[in-house]
Amino acid sequence: MSVGGIAGGDGAHDRLDSFSYAPGRRLRPSAKVLPEHARGHNRALVMQTLFASGAMSRADIARATGLTRVSISDLVASLIADNLIVEVGVRESTRPGKPATLIDINRDEFQIVGLDLSDTRSFRGAILTLDGEIVLAREVALDGAKGEDAIAKAVALAEELLDLTSVEVLGVGVGSPGVVDVAGYVRSAPNLDWTDVDLQGAIEHVAQVPVLVANDANAAVLAEYSFGGGAGDLMLVKVSQGVGAGLLVGGQLMFGSRFAAGEIGHVVVGTDGGPPCACGKRGCLEAWLAVPHLRELIDAVDAADLPEAEAEQRRADILAAAGQRLGISLAAIVGALNLSEIVLSGPEDLLGGVLMDSAVATVQARTMTEFHGGVVLRMTEQGSDIVLRGTAVMVLSGLLGVS
Repeated sequence: MSVGGIAGGDGAHDRLDSFSYAPGRRLRPSAKVLPEHARGHNRALVMQTLFASGAMSRADIARATGLTRVSISDLVASLIADNLIVEVGVRESTRPGKPATLIDINRDEFQIVGLDLSDTRSFRGAILTLDGEIVLAREVALDGAKGEDAIAKAVALAEELLDLTSVEVLGVGVGSPGVVDVAGYVRSAPNLDWTDVDLQGAIEHVAQVPVLVANDANAAVLAEYSFGGGAGDLMLVKVSQGVGAGLLVGGQLMFGSRFAAGEIGHVVVGTDGGPPCACGKRGCLEAWLAVPHLRELIDAVDAADLPEAEAEQRRADILAAAGQRLGISLAAIVGALNLSEIVLSGPEDLLGGVLMDSAVATVQARTMTEFHGGVVLRMTEQGSDIVLRGTAVMVLSGLLGVS
């Protein structure tokens, strides 16, 4: 399905022009704009207002957006004609006169298919509502598949979920590991042996609806922004098999000149060596913080048959050291961007408590309290579905201009 004239192209440059999910655009339209840019923007502004607030009258929307009632009437009529919004009844009122008719996004008539390819053991997929709620989920084991075999598994999972949808599909969102450009090419994902893979094109071939692909941490930060109450200046650090980050500044998703913004996992932390990393260096943040590494260290303590007090102290030391390295990495970013919030996504038994306390203390010790002392570091509350929910935001933002 093509929404509002948006459709996929045959090549990277065509796609970059076709989709509005690209660098330099705020995720949420917040005000009217110049006449030459007005109609598409103001359609998105109406959709964003309804997405955030739920059912409203035309007069309510006019007041909330600053647009005239005549403009709202025209925009609402076009959105109803496109089946994107619908009248949902009238507002109860004790005042005399005709009650106001309420309108809302046509939430029940569209679904989104999302894929989370970030786990090296399995690919996860789901059918989601426009509000990011999971209707149905599927998982396919990778069984060591890489390269073309892994692509085939992702495509098959998307096709299976598309066949299971019960209403019209707005689009497909994909969160992939590695460096992903805005045209949907996975430039590098070593764990899957992907280099310059046209993942968007491969899935579009079977989907017949718009497909958007992003780095999994970027998808996760979008979920936190839209569904987790995250601030407009927000960094989300996703810790699993590897370590990556999604970054929002001023409500804009940061991609970087080579689409590798947030790739903090292979930055060496400190000058004192450290654990060997899969990339060949020593002391990368990922080598300190990746879940398999921390689990291995803690399992070794548990297997050593130590007195409980000593074992507990050793476990705390392991997590504190990892938290310190995370804090060292974050301090420079907080200082450079003056972020207000950093969110961690991953196993809470590892990342919460001692590790987070150590990271906070390190950030505070390495930044200026006057300007950076208010930064919040917290765990996400969205659990393991955060990337899947983020893929829904990708589709909503890229195709409807809302988040």
